[in-house]
Amino acid sequence: MQIEQQYWTAADGWQPVGRSGCGGLNGTAQLLLLFGAGRLLSDAAAMRDVAARYPNAILLGCSTAGEICDSAVRDDSLSMTAVTFEHSRLQVAQTDTLDPVASYAAGEQLARQLDPAELSHVFVLSDGLHVNGTDLARGLREHLPGNVAVTGGLAGDGDRFQQTLVVVGDSAREGRVAALGFYGRRLKVGYGSLGGWDAFGPVRRVTRSVGNVLYELDGQSALNLYKEYLGEQARGLPATALLFPLALRATERSQMLVRTVLGVDEQAGSMTFAGDIVAGGYAQLMKANFDRLIDGAAGAAQVGLTRLGEFPVQLALLVSCVGRKLVLKQRIEEEVEGVRQVLGEQAALAGFYSYGELCPAGELRNCELHNQTMTITAFGEL
Repeated sequence: MQIEQQYWTAADGWQPVGRSGCGGLNGTAQLLLLFGAGRLLSDAAAMRDVAARYPNAILLGCSTAGEICDSAVRDDSLSMTAVTFEHSRLQVAQTDTLDPVASYAAGEQLARQLDPAELSHVFVLSDGLHVNGTDLARGLREHLPGNVAVTGGLAGDGDRFQQTLVVVGDSAREGRVAALGFYGRRLKVGYGSLGGWDAFGPVRRVTRSVGNVLYELDGQSALNLYKEYLGEQARGLPATALLFPLALRATERSQMLVRTVLGVDEQAGSMTFAGDIVAGGYAQLMKANFDRLIDGAAGAAQVGLTRLGEFPVQLALLVSCVGRKLVLKQRIEEEVEGVRQVLGEQAALAGFYSYGELCPAGELRNCELHNQTMTITAFGEL
């Protein structure tokens, strides 16, 4: 596996990362990953320029709430990672939906587009505002081969929540969902997803919800309860709700999933989340623990490394939640540096801050939407 990385900022233009150089893979790169600010991805001329740099590569990417390139985290930039695999092939699938109700069907369509023969892993990038991540994950896992794991994330838009874009080829589009299939027996993949938030306050029953819209907790307006906890920060909703995600359990003893807010409806007193909120389940507010957030990122890397086995990590794709970035602020690079320390200096790191993360929850087939986690997909080729 050969990798080149570059980043672009208005101040510096295009700059190579570390020892990777640039341009050596322009004719041989199979994959070009591009993560960046939505306004930059919307520039058609800039997108054509990026695509022309690696003309034979599959170009895949999305808008973000922050770009990860090597150990640095940037805003309002472009991060480009070109990859040439020695023994593996790739296939990209895509579909479009602006209707969250169609998210399961979108997952099914993507799964059916991918050739199942020797499929070893699927990495997904999705619109972050018009897709129900829970249903998307379910559609994928129920129609992919049972031995294939799914990881990825939902595109971001900083803390604005206005428009997210997914890139396939030289175009970036709202409402798009794309899946990248990795093929070959010599490609090894490890993955992990961990959080680091602390639960607080009473455990409440979800007494009214429809899909990913939460109306009531313990018979009270969910939005009003959130506002009570947030105090003056409630004026910044929905962005400030990222600092207080919701921990969910279908039963009192089932595995916990974390959900973050995408929007609020003042008139209905409701909150829209990135994934489903199951009526009858249990919910509890969470708050940040700085050291545990950073340790969680390193823990996710360790889990991914363990699953990879004896193969060294050559490429790691990091998808971390925008809520973590808003909490950690100037300490944000510490979580990426923690990943670097676990995976080693030889690993190329690329990724973005998202509106949701996709990763199996425990068992291989249990791909779920996560929020407020650092999710890592590590690749090694022998």
